[in-house]
Amino acid sequence: MIEIRNLYKAFSQDLRPLRGVSLTVADRTTTVVLGKSGTGKSVLLKSIVGLIEPDHGSIMVDDVEVVGADQKMLQKIRREVGYVFQSGALYDSLTVGENLAFPLEKTRGMKGREVRERVMHYLEQVGLPEKVNKMPSELSGGQRKRIGVARTIITEPAYLLYDEPTTGLDPQTTKEISELIVELKENLNITSIAVTHDPYCLHIIADRMVYLDEGIVKFEGTPEEGKHSDEEFLRIFFTLESGI
Repeated sequence: MIEIRNLYKAFSQDLRPLRGVSLTVADRTTTVVLGKSGTGKSVLLKSIVGLIEPDHGSIMVDDVEVVGADQKMLQKIRREVGYVFQSGALYDSLTVGENLAFPLEKTRGMKGREVRERVMHYLEQVGLPEKVNKMPSELSGGQRKRIGVARTIITEPAYLLYDEPTTGLDPQTTKEISELIVELKENLNITSIAVTHDPYCLHIIADRMVYLDEGIVKFEGTPEEGKHSDEEFLRIFFTLESGI
């Protein structure tokens, strides 16, 4: 379980993306975080893995405090919490297989056959085993997203954080990536938080949703409850969804 309590972060007097955010993410669920640009969504995700240090508050990952943790503890936390970047963040000079092998060799000390078998297993999880010897430049945008997910889950984290997992994708690929997120939750018992502006993605993946505005939680509940919220942003958002 991830528990966030009273989280604050300011970069300047005028830029205060988090102003007291509290949130609980139950195990084996997917929570979608919504909000306008600049409302703290990505800052929240990066705080959970210690990429940004909050000014105040608490982030507990399985009873381990992230805020104020030293580098050794952060490394331990990051083994349990995988971060899927928008771009996939693949190394362009390495093949797909080498990209997936890298975290196993670097952080787990694995070698040889064990690495090869795990690489192929997780490429199969994302439906792309035939791309093992391809370079990232030879992949489509959707394939890069899938490989980015595979590289993140190959170390078998308990949690996944997705930053705009369907940005820039066509509707069919958006559907495929969204369904992959659901499959990973069901098949691997992964708990997820996803930041998205995509109504279609939310419709497929969300068990619960959170709406951030001006650095605070304005709504938290199920998508069905969100459809009936008085928040103008959510009314517009679900109007867009109904038109898909």
